[in-house]
Amino acid sequence: MSPRSGTMSVTTTVALPQPSRLRASDVLRVGVAGLRGRPLRALLSGLGIAIGIAAMVAVLGISEAGRADLLARIGQLGTNMLTVSPGQDVFGHPTELPLDAAAMVRRIGPVQSATDTGLVQGATVRRTDRIDPLANGGIAVVAARTDLLGTVRGTLAQGLFLNGATERYPAVVLGAQAAATLGIDRPGRQVYLSGRWFTVLGVLAPVTLAPELDRSALVGWPEAQSDLGFDGHPTTVYERSTDEQVDAVRGVLAQTADPGHPEDVNVSRPSDALAAQLAAKSAFTSLFLGLGAVALLVGGVGVANTMVISVLERRQEIGLRRALGAGRGQIRLQFLAESVALSGGGGLAGVALGAAISAGYAVWRHWPASVPAQGLAAGLGSAVLIGTLAGLYPATRAARLSPTEALNTV
Repeated sequence: MSPRSGTMSVTTTVALPQPSRLRASDVLRVGVAGLRGRPLRALLSGLGIAIGIAAMVAVLGISEAGRADLLARIGQLGTNMLTVSPGQDVFGHPTELPLDAAAMVRRIGPVQSATDTGLVQGATVRRTDRIDPLANGGIAVVAARTDLLGTVRGTLAQGLFLNGATERYPAVVLGAQAAATLGIDRPGRQVYLSGRWFTVLGVLAPVTLAPELDRSALVGWPEAQSDLGFDGHPTTVYERSTDEQVDAVRGVLAQTADPGHPEDVNVSRPSDALAAQLAAKSAFTSLFLGLGAVALLVGGVGVANTMVISVLERRQEIGLRRALGAGRGQIRLQFLAESVALSGGGGLAGVALGAAISAGYAVWRHWPASVPAQGLAAGLGSAVLIGTLAGLYPATRAARLSPTEALNTV
């Protein structure tokens, strides 16, 4: 009761209704609605994310396709081929393999096949006799046996290989690069080889396990000895054994090929070079992934910048929503959802673009198209994570605005 008026005052406390919770569909709707209000800005911000994700997905897809192709070739050609070549003596002088090195290698039990080739010293091959002998394009003239293709598992792109009849006559088979250098596009043409015209019997397809043959002009062993001054010493012995005995054969190959000087013999496994290529490609993949991550980071900065500007421009909207009962958490969730929707949309576009680039490049290179599912998931997940991180500060800033402060902003 008031002492002056003699009346009693009653204080009544009215409980305000609790703000309703936003459903997931409502969160998505308000987030997308914010993007629709500024479509050009949203498109440009999402483009940065899309470029970063596309780069990462494309790099992963192309790397995986190249790896699958290389593994397929290794599986097709086998890892059971070894090569023997002469090395150097203790004084650094080049050595020679014995004349019967290939025959000696064939005596090893697990050996399935062995053949040899020999470099014809001083021999040159040219398109015509009017070309300077020094301008031979780096093509080597090599004496070859008729069983060479079977051992190295090479194939012919065109024509025929040397046989028992043609190996004794002026006939030549060109490697893939040698044919391209000489401008020979089909068999039947002639080339000028060490002062004589030789007929081209065939052109080899690229030999994966013996790339030195791609730059060679192959002539028959007897023809090389009789007319080209070849001394008969092999420069490379190609050997294939059973898969289980490769290491065992490798251990005795040098002693067998040259019993007198095994320390001067080099033994190598061509498939190891392919495995090294695979490791090198993996290193380059990591480098390009790093560049894609940098592009993605730049895109995330763009999204954060867009969201900060959006909060500044929409202060009155935020104040109105707060005055109508929206809580701080709902405001925070609204802008966070907008950021994730913006980044996620860019991520989806980037994943689609990266997969298309990867598949197109694989088809162009005749590789098996392979886009790893984990790469696609990682790309999309990275976009969502970047969107979440980029939107945290703007969303928190928007949630801290009081209704009066926001509504008083002009």
